[in-house]
Amino acid sequence: MAGLLFFAASGAILGWFGEPRELRLDPPVAADLDRFKLMPNGISGSPPESYFAIGKPYESDAWNLSQGKRLYAWFGCGSCHGDGRGGVGPSFLDGWWLYGPELVSIVASIRDGRPHGMPAFRDRMTSEQIWQLAGYVQTIGSYKPKVAAPSRNDDKQTRPAENRGPAKILFDEGPAGVHPDQGPTP
Repeated sequence: MAGLLFFAASGAILGWFGEPRELRLDPPVAADLDRFKLMPNGISGSPPESYFAIGKPYESDAWNLSQGKRLYAWFGCGSCHGDGRGGVGPSFLDGWWLYGPELVSIVASIRDGRPHGMPAFRDRMTSEQIWQLAGYVQTIGSYKPKVAAPSRNDDKQTRPAENRGPAKILFDEGPAGVHPDQGPTP
């Protein structure tokens, strides 16, 4: 019994060292996340320096991606965007990001909303939650596999896991021409 307890405690400690988790950002860092800069056209931009200083956690940390997945379900994003394939709202898998696939563009879309249907969530989420949700949305439409992944659903899977670059399967990277199911060339 003591040996089992020792191994469990050792595993927990080693797991924490592998990916230390801070459940809440310091208030000055969280406030600084709102100070990103967009290009004059409102598309793309650069995150604040503090984002790089904390290690870009919303793109590479499994816990933050899982939180983003939880927020995606909790705030009903699937009612418009489905499982990423679109519906009433745009698809994340078709390669047509109206405001750019960069994390800052996604954060701005969630925080401030966009014309023709995307509501603003500035008053319903904290800055950190907006960044977590944006990281998850970016993962849904990713073309490159990532190491970090949110937790898997228990239901039947209809597409690859979010960290496996699900958008990549829709496009042929070879020298062959565009397939009819891929739509027009951007």
